Amino acid sequence: MWVCALREARTPALLRRSLLPASGCRPPAAASYSASAEGSRVRALVYGHHGHPTKVVELKNLELAAVGGSDVHVKMLAAPINPSDINMIQGNYGLLPQLPAVGGNEGVGQVVAVGSNVTGVKPGDWVIPATAGLGTWRTEAVFSEEALIGVPSNIPLQSAATLGVNPCTAYRMLKDFEQLQPGDSVIQNASNSGVGQAVIQIAAALGLRTINVVRDRPDLQKLTDRLKNLGAEQVITEEELRTPEMKNVFKDMPQPRLALNCVGGKSSTELLRHLAPGGTMVTYGGMAKQPVIASVSQLIFKDLKLRGFWLSQWKKDHSPDQFKELILTLCDLIHRGQLAAPACSEVPLQDYQCALETSMQPFLSSKQILTM
Repeated sequence: MWVCALREARTPALLRRSLLPASGCRPPAAASYSASAEGSRVRALVYGHHGHPTKVVELKNLELAAVGGSDVHVKMLAAPINPSDINMIQGNYGLLPQLPAVGGNEGVGQVVAVGSNVTGVKPGDWVIPATAGLGTWRTEAVFSEEALIGVPSNIPLQSAATLGVNPCTAYRMLKDFEQLQPGDSVIQNASNSGVGQAVIQIAAALGLRTINVVRDRPDLQKLTDRLKNLGAEQVITEEELRTPEMKNVFKDMPQPRLALNCVGGKSSTELLRHLAPGGTMVTYGGMAKQPVIASVSQLIFKDLKLRGFWLSQWKKDHSPDQFKELILTLCDLIHRGQLAAPACSEVPLQDYQCALETSMQPFLSSKQILTM
């Protein structure tokens, strides 16, 4: 998610303690590091200061920490590059880990070994991060048990690697702001994003109809077909959203009571224009880097509501058990064939420069996933 929040939060010590830099850079004083007797070396994508990702991120050798009583040794399998990862490296995200930091907030790993006090996972299990800032772009790590959530190992690898951020955001936005019933409609922009693709599929599983706005592009028909195969009912361009003909869409479906905005600027204003009276627009990103503008008449005469959503805040407001319940709900949809991973391209960790560059290109049609 692209966001404008600049609030800095220190990453908890349990998330920073897993590796000891072996490249000569000193760890921050607040962190607690330890070296294993075997001196195991792992590779990780590290940044020591904020800036352009391809310029500040480096592939380094790090030393694995010893496994304590409440710790879990994890071999990372795959980890995606999300917009929030890019924002964090640039220094303009709502949560910034203490530097130097390992990149990546999402991914899936396999448990190698556990400490004597660990009861929730065992060797061979698959795990994903429970919180942001864990640093998943590395081959191995030692994490605290409470920083991890176990997931079924019989779901596709790409689904597991991309489970903890975008589908969670999509599900909560569909559930938490309007009491929608089967047959109701939802309108969203950035419909080709990871969240957008998850919204289409989860909405379809809930019996909801989606109107999906995308930017015009040379391969528009190909994109339209792909989104409709996911369950999208309508796919329209930003330009079509602004035309009088849009009213024809609502001859066959009800006006949406929920709009999901990841763009801002003119796009969000147009979403508001098509909301039903009393409806809600939820903003979870700002790709256009422009403010949301709502007319006075929309607020007064249509009683529209403007809300925001950030998954990290949702986690703070809910218990770890509630987040695990959300993850298992999504895994159930995956098992039923109702939720697939977004279009992905797997890239070996050593080719991270290309993956980072590609992830920042416009009209990206495939999420970059680093494989270890």
